Formats: sequence, structure tokens, C-alpha cells
Amino acid sequence: QPSEWSKRTNIYEVNIRQYTSEGTFEAFGKHLPRLKEMGVETLWIMPVNPISKKIRQGTLGSYYACSSYVKINPEFGTMDDFKMLIRDAHALGMKVIIDWVAHHTGWDHEWTLTHPEYFEKDMKGDFTERNGWHDVIDLDYTNTALRIAMVEVMAFWVRTCDIDGFRCDIPQMVPLDFWKKARSFLDHIKPLFWLAETDEPGYHPVFDCTFAFEWMHATAAMIQENKAITFMDKVLYGYQDLYPAGAQKLFFTTNHDENSWNGTEYEKYNGAALPLAVFTLTWEGLPLIYSGQELPNKKRLAFFDKDEIEWKTDCELESFYKTLLQLRKSNPALSAGSKAVFTYRLNCSYEFVFAFLRIAGSRQVLVVLNLSPSALQLDLNDHRVHGVYEHVFDSQIRDFDKDRKLELPGWGWLVFQR
Repeated sequence: QPSEWSKRTNIYEVNIRQYTSEGTFEAFGKHLPRLKEMGVETLWIMPVNPISKKIRQGTLGSYYACSSYVKINPEFGTMDDFKMLIRDAHALGMKVIIDWVAHHTGWDHEWTLTHPEYFEKDMKGDFTERNGWHDVIDLDYTNTALRIAMVEVMAFWVRTCDIDGFRCDIPQMVPLDFWKKARSFLDHIKPLFWLAETDEPGYHPVFDCTFAFEWMHATAAMIQENKAITFMDKVLYGYQDLYPAGAQKLFFTTNHDENSWNGTEYEKYNGAALPLAVFTLTWEGLPLIYSGQELPNKKRLAFFDKDEIEWKTDCELESFYKTLLQLRKSNPALSAGSKAVFTYRLNCSYEFVFAFLRIAGSRQVLVVLNLSPSALQLDLNDHRVHGVYEHVFDSQIRDFDKDRKLELPGWGWLVFQR
């Protein structure tokens, strides 16, 4: 069962290396009050473990090629620095989950010397990797001792640092029965939040939330190939049909992989980046914000080298995110995973308009998105929208019983509540 706090939370992915010029836990910690004010509730911190030096890519290597599961990357600071960051986040009422890479390690991981039997081998008996990721080697989950050791090192971070959960990297490449046993054991130490980097429905018996990769790819194709809204609808209805009741999806327009390898959300989505961000923050499930989206950051961040986010005195989109994050917190119609919340797609004659209504008792949130570059006027004739609503961005009052006409600029959005 998911922790109650996870049903209403939001997630902010932290790229420690690129977040500040120092690239340390201590330097990032100075941003905590700003993020708290913006409305961030859960910090997902990319892997904090030391990075292998053997067959390292770039000058600093990949976060996802670790050399130890129980040590801190000295690039970021010390274990005490990390503990202080978590204490400071907790003091502000924020949760902290860490990135966990259980499928593989770097080539000079300490287990290669102490427990070489934990790793898969090729025909020659050498360490191997089966996915074309040259800087890592695969672990062997047919080995019972490895499974026990992996749970123990995960428990280390719960007990030692008081983390609140794990974002598990490519969990579908690790047997599902391992994750079941790991969660059963670790949740007895402390109820945790489990986030899976997969779109596989079969992983929900363990994980509270899985990534909405299919939605992200469908929306990018929809914008780039000028496809109708029904292309996105198909994915969303598929999620409802395939996933168990109460399952949560994580919606996002970018993350560390997308930004570095496939382009920023402005490259992928053009003007649709912001209306789709509105969608991620108001649709069923949980929203993800990546480091610098509040700027907005419009450059690809290097993955294996230092490439600092170019912060400014004022973050142009901070109020945008603050408004929507506060709405999620205050209006129960945006609760995730609740049987008391109903979501309805609204009737609209425009093929590039996506409109929906979320209802929880007497509370409602109405969202209208224009996913085209053309300004338009429309009549919102759906009978489920009636009465007085407040527009969340400018507090203007609208009585839909008197006036159902709406105007949206190209790539525009409207969000009302009552």
C-alpha cells in the first residue's frame, strides 16, 4: 500500500552535478527554501554513489555506473553533507528519494573484487553487459547471495540517511520477485515511496508509480507530426484499461535522459511545452519537474561532463509552477490515486483542443489546452461544466451558465477551479 503522502505529492528531479557551479549537496541545499516556496514536495536525487573510473565516459562519467553502493560520490561532498541535506529537506516538510541502479554497476565496482560471483559472465568467463552500455557490467540475479546483498545495501540508505524512497532505474531488467522481496523487507524499516522507471503494468504490484513513457513519446509525435488529439487519447485510455485500480503514472515533458539525449522540451514540443506541462500537473497521477524547468532551461545539459544550469535572479516560470502546485495541494479534485476523484474528457469540436474536468464532491478543476499555434474561440457546451469558476492564474471569475465562450491564444491554456 502506498504511503498516504505519496498520493498527493509532486516530484522534482535534482541533477546535483549541474545544479550549481560547485556541484555539491551543500550548494544545492541553498535552493531548498526557494523550491519549498515554489511548492515542491518530493526531491528525487539522481544517483549519489561514487562513479567508476574504468571505461568512464566523458570526464566525470555516468551517474549510473557506480563503484560502490554504500559510499558517496566525493564530487558531491561527504556522507555527512548528504545527511544534512536530507535533514534540512525534512525540516521543510519535504521528502527525499534516491535513484537506485540495481541492474548493473561500473567496471571497477568494489564487488568485482570481493564478490565477482555477483556478476554475469560471457563465454570466456569475463564480466559482460548485454545492452550496449559500454561503461557498465550486468549483475546476476540468479545468485541468491547477490539478492540478499542488494537488499542490505538499499537498507543502508534507509537506516543511515533516513531517505523516503527509491526511484528505481530500469526495474524491468531485474526480476519482479526480487523487487517484491526487497519492498517487503525495506518497508518494515520505514514505509517508503517506490517509483519505477518503466511503463510496464506488471510492476505495479510492487511500485506505487511508474513512468508515463508512452504518453511522453505519443505527445512528442503528435506535435512533431501534426497528429490529432485522439493520438494522445488512445494512450491515456490505455493506461486506464491496463493498470490496476489506484495505480499512479508519473507524467513529465522532460527528465535527465530526455534533456541530454533527445532535446529539451522546447526542442521536442515547440510551443506545446507549457500547455503539456499544465497537463502533467493537473491530470491523474503525479507530475515531475526536472532541474531548471522553472527557469526555463532551454539547453541540453551534458551527461558525462560539467555543464552548469544557467540560473538567473528571477526564474520566469517559477510562478507558473507555484500556481499549479498550490492548486494540486489545495483542491482535492487533483488528488492522485483516489476513488473519490472522477476525470471526464469534455466534448469539443476543435481537433487540437484537449479539455477535461476533474471532480471530487463539490470541488472541481477545469482545464482547457490549445495544442496548436493558432488562436481560437470555442463554446464549451459540455453540460458537466456549469456555474461559477475561478481562473487560477489571474483570479478572474467566470459564470459558465451565462457565458460559455472561451478564447485561447496559440499554445494557450486555461485552468479554472471551484
